[in-house]
Amino acid sequence: MTPSLTRLIVALLALQALPGGARADTPAPLVRVPFVRDPVDKSYVKMIKGMDRFEREHALAPAATLRFRVLPRLPKTNMDGIALRVAGDQVSLPLAVAPDNSFVLPRNEQALREDAAVLANRKSDSMTWRAWIQTPGLAPGVRRLGDLRLECRVGMDAGLISNSSPIFGWLSNLLTTTEQVCNNADGNYLFFADRPVFSVTLRAGARNEVLPFKMLYAGGDETRATLPFCDCQVLLDRSYYAPIWDRSWPDDTLVGFEYMDTPAEAK
Repeated sequence: MTPSLTRLIVALLALQALPGGARADTPAPLVRVPFVRDPVDKSYVKMIKGMDRFEREHALAPAATLRFRVLPRLPKTNMDGIALRVAGDQVSLPLAVAPDNSFVLPRNEQALREDAAVLANRKSDSMTWRAWIQTPGLAPGVRRLGDLRLECRVGMDAGLISNSSPIFGWLSNLLTTTEQVCNNADGNYLFFADRPVFSVTLRAGARNEVLPFKMLYAGGDETRATLPFCDCQVLLDRSYYAPIWDRSWPDDTLVGFEYMDTPAEAK
């Protein structure tokens, strides 16, 4: 329970305890509640912990920078004109949002003290959130495996995963810590490509390998009943797993995408 919600409850109890002889026209005390957290809002404290992880393990992606970004979760989510802010009991910090709906989170001591949240001008369950770590200079449609490894660790520390059912287990109930999820073949941390993918290929020197179907489309086992609980709901055809746990693939491994809408002559 947030401090502001606690104060509100205390104030309401105090009003109920007024003596019966109190004047009906006695003004009720004003209670200012500038912010009450939705349980799905993102924790500013946790996101800062994700930033701390990025700094500690920057060697996984030494040339990259960290941004966060929001992605659609529901079919009707409007991703145009999204506004974000850090909100606490007193603090309110607007965040600059790029055209790709990514942003940099500033460090602010007051927001940390107030256990602030990161809020969007959208319903909390209409979007999903991810860390975005990208080494500059890569060709379009190419990621770097070390970047993805660090994205998983930052995203887990930052508390960005937003599956909403306790019985829905694409992240195994037995794998709950950052290290367990990001260093285990059963961790199943989902990544999203920019466009619907047809195939994903790993390249490290002379070694090439096409990811099997079970590593695309959230494993290919989502049903109409389970899909609404996955934050891949409208991004299913863009989702993939990467072998971030497999150290036989070095951090400089390139992850290339063949997209569904790639012209036939380019394939």
